[in-house]
Amino acid sequence: MTAMTGVVCPNCRYPENPDGANFCARCGGALRGPPCPECSAPSEVEDRFCTQCGEGLRAKRPKVAIAGARPRWTLAGALALIVVILLVVQQTSTSQDSIATPPSTPPGALGPTSAVDLSSMTPRDAAIRLFDRVMRLVEAEDRAQAAMFLPMAIASYDRIAALTLDDRFHLSLLHALGGDGASALEVAEAGLAVRPTHLLCLAAAAEAALVLGDDALARTHYQTFVDVYDEEIGAGLVEYGPQGEGGHANLLPVLREEALEYLAASEPPEPGP
Repeated sequence: MTAMTGVVCPNCRYPENPDGANFCARCGGALRGPPCPECSAPSEVEDRFCTQCGEGLRAKRPKVAIAGARPRWTLAGALALIVVILLVVQQTSTSQDSIATPPSTPPGALGPTSAVDLSSMTPRDAAIRLFDRVMRLVEAEDRAQAAMFLPMAIASYDRIAALTLDDRFHLSLLHALGGDGASALEVAEAGLAVRPTHLLCLAAAAEAALVLGDDALARTHYQTFVDVYDEEIGAGLVEYGPQGEGGHANLLPVLREEALEYLAASEPPEPGP
């Protein structure tokens, strides 16, 4: 009798994943950890430090001090706003196959998801599914699982041959959620190079600038967002339309309110007499 070969998923125990697979074909769980940011050595799912050089494998976020009575648009505030946006995106998702944790599943476990087979999906469908999973984990305040799936979700967009502007919006938000403002800004501004008035990319670029602490750049992108809003909505892009048709009609007013709030809060003081 031939022994069964394949990589066993540490999440759902599915035993027949191909040797070179990064994600489980049954549940989408990570089969290995992210490469070391210092030496690029491979890691296992549960590793916290690189076994080759000792570098920490968890994302490091700078500490931010909030001073003064007036609201400040710091990194912490920017990430909080990004979470709100992500939750609105998740709530308006068009995905029909839920992969949320079943009510009976113990906290921290994703439970069986045998109906979800990422290997049978197109790269974009798989990316959307992983994006949706991260959103659900954020909504459930399961930070450990969200941190585990975030690199997977980001990597899934690299497998899409040509990113749409909506793809870039999602990917930029994922980078920003992980505290990587530079990558978030790069992705969003690549979208703006294609369409400088794209509302979703403008909002993502502004959020990325806030993560980087660049208030001037954030203000520029938010001001452009407000200036072109009405005309751009009239362009009728699919991503601006009804949520059931793949659009973000519910999200756009939230983004506009955020832009107006930021512009009002960051308005430079009038010169004295």
